[in-house]
Amino acid sequence: MTPFSALPDGLLARACERFRRADRFAYHYARGKLGGDAIFAELLRRGLLPARPDVLDLGCGQGSLFAWLLAAAEQHADGRWPADWPPPPRPVRLRGVELMPRDVWRARQAFGADHPLVRVEQGDMNAVDFGRCDVVTILDALHYFDHERQRQVVRRIRRAIGPGGLFVTRVGDEAAGWPFALSTWVDHVVTFLRGHRLPRLYARPLADWRALLQQEGFAVESLDMNGALPFANVMLVCRALPEDAAPAIA
Repeated sequence: MTPFSALPDGLLARACERFRRADRFAYHYARGKLGGDAIFAELLRRGLLPARPDVLDLGCGQGSLFAWLLAAAEQHADGRWPADWPPPPRPVRLRGVELMPRDVWRARQAFGADHPLVRVEQGDMNAVDFGRCDVVTILDALHYFDHERQRQVVRRIRRAIGPGGLFVTRVGDEAAGWPFALSTWVDHVVTFLRGHRLPRLYARPLADWRALLQQEGFAVESLDMNGALPFANVMLVCRALPEDAAPAIA
């Protein structure tokens, strides 16, 4: 895991600055999320995204991931990038779908109405048209709806990205015992602080998450995403297999 102190110099400040245009909560939430959550640094340090990605982020919140990717590309262009990290991606499109109106408002304030790459829309990932893209991300949101709808969303993602496309998600491992219980408690606290009601969660053991994704035509790599924290979070890096290498999708 990449500690806060090892982030590329100036990256966190640059990524968070745009959220001052929204409200105090948006700015401080971005600083806490981007600076303290290992998954954002690991996406860059491991070079997981393609060089010129067309990204769909489902459950995107206020667009923190988009701010992170844009800031990384700017840092690299300025020559302020770690020599031992791969070049960051330079997105060609960043589309977000978020259910909560207040988060959509924060995103639109942060990026403006006419940003050339970023579009954040209000909608339910269970209902919106995913269109076509080559990368889909869902960070900590699949567990907010039941198991059958999880399968339907995963199936639609594979259709949207096509063979060779990338799906990155983070899930909790229900089989992990008390670290999972702690992760769930933190999830509820953060959801409440963002002004949302506490949802029912539909968790799975890690083995079941992997089985679901493999059944729907993905090759799956799992990476621990807890750092020094006693949680049960796992990043799943899922690559869509060719049609003839995957189960048929009805």
